[in-house]
Amino acid sequence: MAARKRGLGIRVDVVESIDALMAEVFTGSYDRGLGRYRSPFAFRGMCGDWDLSTSLQRLRHPLSTLKTIERVMFRNFRKYAYHEAVSIKSEWEWLSLAQHHGLPTRLLDWTFSPFVAMHFATNELDKMDTDGVVWMVDFIASREFLPDVLSTSLRKNAANGFNVELLEGAFPKISDVELHKGGMDAFAVFFEPPSLDPRIINQFGLFSFLNRPDTLLNEWLEQACTRSPGLARKLIIPARLKWELRDKLDQMNMTERVLMPGLDGLSAWLKRWYSPGSPRPVGAPVPPKRATTKGKPPSSRV
Repeated sequence: MAARKRGLGIRVDVVESIDALMAEVFTGSYDRGLGRYRSPFAFRGMCGDWDLSTSLQRLRHPLSTLKTIERVMFRNFRKYAYHEAVSIKSEWEWLSLAQHHGLPTRLLDWTFSPFVAMHFATNELDKMDTDGVVWMVDFIASREFLPDVLSTSLRKNAANGFNVELLEGAFPKISDVELHKGGMDAFAVFFEPPSLDPRIINQFGLFSFLNRPDTLLNEWLEQACTRSPGLARKLIIPARLKWELRDKLDQMNMTERVLMPGLDGLSAWLKRWYSPGSPRPVGAPVPPKRATTKGKPPSSRV
């Protein structure tokens, strides 16, 4: 394991082998109170070493107008999508649905499974010559930065994390969140979306939500780590390890065929399965979307 950065802030490590990667993603997973292995980390895999900007931020509007753009898009999504989602009433359910179908939002998608994250760090053939990344955030430790109304809700419900019902109970309107502060001006909430379709279920997904849409999550984590060491880590997967990791994930059945049920996922898996291993990028179509919109920088393919 080669460390790029230690000490204050986000710890960044370059893994030197697949075995080292497996050891790192399960670090701290043993819960002494339960006597069981229950990792406190949420994981996010990316094919490149990009920041944690949301799809809303990647629209590249001035930060001063971002809230207005978000509000107008969300209002129109609810208006025009109503006939397809007439049973949805909660704003948090609407936000989850919008993210799931590609509307730019302030949400980022994560997973409880390190293996799902590894899949999304290695699933694009034309990125096999670039380093991949697995982000790890201790969503249990992140609760110390929450405002009291959210912390109290978790304690009352004996919950480690949120779902849309708990969030709605504390904040019926999403805009209400912005009126609160926690341990810092900004705070991050991790919550499980409703089971909108099999993709969300199979990918063991959850979302992150920042109360301020003009704040980058990686910048917030950098600051939060100075007060809560170990809150976040970034594991760099060198390009030379990608094909080995990819093949081993396939052998585990961690593939598009399982994570993205349907013909799109099946076709993407077959395309990759029958492509030659190569250190050079291999031309590939845009893979089917994950359960939620996949984060990429403005210059990357979306």
